[in-house]
Amino acid sequence: MTSLQTEIIGSLAAVLTTLCWLPQTVKLLRTRETRDLSFVAYAALAAGVALWLVYGLLIGSVPVIAANAASLVLVIGILSLKLRYG
Repeated sequence: MTSLQTEIIGSLAAVLTTLCWLPQTVKLLRTRETRDLSFVAYAALAAGVALWLVYGLLIGSVPVIAANAASLVLVIGILSLKLRYG
């Protein structure tokens, strides 16, 4: 497998795993219903994503940096909505 193919696979994985948070965020904004969300689970997820972002910065991987930066924004948004409407 070439380096380009590897980067394409990584980029596609990054896009898919990042976009998966968008429907949840939109739903929370529409319904303002956060009762069924675990704050602790999302806080742990945010911490893990932040560490992946640091890792991406350390190794200089654009797909890892972009995906985790965007995911962190969305997950922090979900946590904020949980705190606001929880």
